[in-house]
Amino acid sequence: MKPRFIYIHGNGGDDWRSAWAEWLKREIEKLGFETVFETMPDPAAARAKYWLPYMKNELKIGEDDVIIGYSSGAVAAMRYAETTKIKGSILISPSYTDLGDETEKASGYFDEKWLWNDIKANQKKMAVVWGDNDPYIPQSEFAYIVLHLGADRIKVPMGKHFQTKQDFMDILKYIKKAYPST
Repeated sequence: MKPRFIYIHGNGGDDWRSAWAEWLKREIEKLGFETVFETMPDPAAARAKYWLPYMKNELKIGEDDVIIGYSSGAVAAMRYAETTKIKGSILISPSYTDLGDETEKASGYFDEKWLWNDIKANQKKMAVVWGDNDPYIPQSEFAYIVLHLGADRIKVPMGKHFQTKQDFMDILKYIKKAYPST
């Protein structure tokens, strides 16, 4: 069965359509995959108490799904995979700490210890994608996550936090390789 690709955006906005997201949705659909790209509830704060139940009960993310999580959405994807089997995840600019930021701290994702082994056991493929000059998330965060998940690494030179990118060929290439459509 072909996987369904579900995009979970980051916090701070009021709509999923930013930078490269619409482009990626179109490109994935051209490959013949179903996609779900929609605005999450509580989009500005991205609180776990709203997002994780929404992912389970409304989006019904399960074993045939790949989560594409961006920033706070990547953090949500990791927490979701602690308790739910999914096909895989593409974690773009993730963090595993609240970075000393009050909004991140209030999100609830960083209150508990990370269950790295469960995240790995509940999916077949993982990739971590990050810019080598991200202005918000230290490189040590990405290295720590990759180390604990054993994920594929996609380090993008001069990628920053990908907020101004209009396409995202690095992700599309990964999807074509990891999830062939034929």
